[in-house]
Amino acid sequence: MDLGYNTRVINLHKAARKIVTEFGNDVLEAMKQYAEIPGVGKYTSQAVQIFSTNADLVTVDTNIRRIFIKEFNLSEKISDKELWMLAEQCLPKGKSREWHNALMDYGALHLTVQKTGIKSKTQQSRFEGSDRQIRASILRHLLQGQSSFVKLEQILGVHHRRLTLILEKMMAENLIVKNDTMYQLNE
Repeated sequence: MDLGYNTRVINLHKAARKIVTEFGNDVLEAMKQYAEIPGVGKYTSQAVQIFSTNADLVTVDTNIRRIFIKEFNLSEKISDKELWMLAEQCLPKGKSREWHNALMDYGALHLTVQKTGIKSKTQQSRFEGSDRQIRASILRHLLQGQSSFVKLEQILGVHHRRLTLILEKMMAENLIVKNDTMYQLNE
């Protein structure tokens, strides 16, 4: 699953369209077949089922991971597979929704990164000056209408080659389109 912020929006739209056309609006059935839904992985699939129907399933977010590592004195290098198996052993049947809410709250409020020193598996890169910031600026600008490469380059103050690569990636993701020399949002 691509976790890029802009890609989430694209995948959400694709997922909604697929759920409507192929699953007859049955979100729960679609979540059971999550591999077919763009942008949905095991975590999201299980979480939707847990919180909507109290299904006896598990999911492990960053807070739950931190709790298990701390309380069971595990290595931070524990595999996701091992962590999910442990979570399944701990699940109180019939109380999945309450269990997960409690764990997520406990991890977010009490067993925090600052208190435990247990970091998330991934760290988000700095935003200032990042490609993500430039992409956001491009989208904000294109929301106001079409724009040429030259105008985007002037407004954003981004090196020619870097801007080219970012725009090409955004086109490949179907976020934007280019007509002749003008860029615009992909409707």
